[in-house]
Amino acid sequence: MKKNTRNLALSAIIAAVYAVITMYLTYPMSYQASQFRVAEALTILPFFSTAAIPGLFVGCLISNLLSPVGPLDIIFGSLASLIAAFMTYLIGRSNLKFKKYLAPLPPVVVNAIIVGWLLNYTLKWPIAITMLQVGFGQILACYGLGLPLALFIERNQQLKTIFSR
Repeated sequence: MKKNTRNLALSAIIAAVYAVITMYLTYPMSYQASQFRVAEALTILPFFSTAAIPGLFVGCLISNLLSPVGPLDIIFGSLASLIAAFMTYLIGRSNLKFKKYLAPLPPVVVNAIIVGWLLNYTLKWPIAITMLQVGFGQILACYGLGLPLALFIERNQQLKTIFSR
């Protein structure tokens, strides 16, 4: 029971942090075609903890309530985060060499495809452009910010304990 309560609290904290960063600290750049969301750095967290999966999904869902794309982004953008979070978790559980360097990859690829398609569908921009824009923003957030965050968590025993599976 204690672990379930801890995971629920951790999920809620991750959701709140994601939503606050996206909706308040980095608005409106979090909703532009380049899709540079600083909060996407948090997508590394499922590598360490399953509690991050629902936290990222709910945080993204709440954040997408402000999306100019509307209900489609609420649904598909949030599902993209859920899929990517689960894939990042699977990488964390794998025996792959250099898995911490692969962990930021699912949010980059999944969001480039799903959100890129979504922007193509709603804005009528060429699919290659929208996917590249989203992918580039994701690389900056996930590898530029998320990977250093993962390395920091890995070196900090207190944080490692907080995010333990």
